Amino acid sequence: MSLFNFVKDAGSKLFGRGKSETEALKEHTDQLGLDTSGLELDYADGQVRASGRAASQEEKEKILLAMGNVHGVESVDESIEVDEPTEPVFYTVKSGDTLGAIAQRHYGKASQYMKIFEANKPMLENPDRIYPGQVLRIPD
Repeated sequence: MSLFNFVKDAGSKLFGRGKSETEALKEHTDQLGLDTSGLELDYADGQVRASGRAASQEEKEKILLAMGNVHGVESVDESIEVDEPTEPVFYTVKSGDTLGAIAQRHYGKASQYMKIFEANKPMLENPDRIYPGQVLRIPD
């Protein structure tokens, strides 16, 4: 079981639209094309709880980020099983960051920014649109 922290006041505004927070999160991940069919999701007081099984480590990490990068979510407490688990590497965007600067920091080459962009699709639609507080997945 792992607990991942997020910036509560950053991200997509999904809550308060006539659905429960849990329903809104499920719909959000479905719209992104992420498979949460093997998961139990629950939201309470700024925390998402996710348990069950995901298709892959990559899918698990994308699901965690899709739920965590939502306005009102402070943390994601997960116990999601996958075959061949690895330790995820996440990065919280700071003011003034670009994907190139983040790539330079993690890979030593700003030109590797597309690696980060591709690893965060479909949550990222444009490599120039990241915001402070957003948490990104940094692939190997």
